[in-house]
Amino acid sequence: MNIAQILKTKPRGVMTARPEDTVHDVASRLAQRRIGAIVVVGESGRVSGIISERDIIRLIAEHGAPALAMPVSQGMTRDVISCGRSSTLEEIMEMMTRGRFRHLPVIEDGELVGIISIGDVVKHHTAEVELEVEAMRGYLATG
Repeated sequence: MNIAQILKTKPRGVMTARPEDTVHDVASRLAQRRIGAIVVVGESGRVSGIISERDIIRLIAEHGAPALAMPVSQGMTRDVISCGRSSTLEEIMEMMTRGRFRHLPVIEDGELVGIISIGDVVKHHTAEVELEVEAMRGYLATG
């Protein structure tokens, strides 16, 4: 299964923030939408970072309450690892495991086209395994 197939099952659009948005604004959006990360895009529309719940907790631990007034650009992950629509489920599972992160922007031709979460990965991997199990049961029942 590739990422394009997973993106078809998800709502269109990706929640984004601007580098100058405050950490508090982003935290509020995360809570309101019940999501774990927001992609940060610059004026050109290009991905300039990603900020997750973990990043926000780290900022608050380091700076206390004043962290909430900081711009997202001061706490986001700048070296964003991404994938493309043709990436496979196995490839992104490896990337997420190796990098110890839970959200992966999908970028095609320099443009943000989606985001894949660990929840998406687990859901689709489980579905693949269930199909394999059913196929094996069918094979064994007729064998």
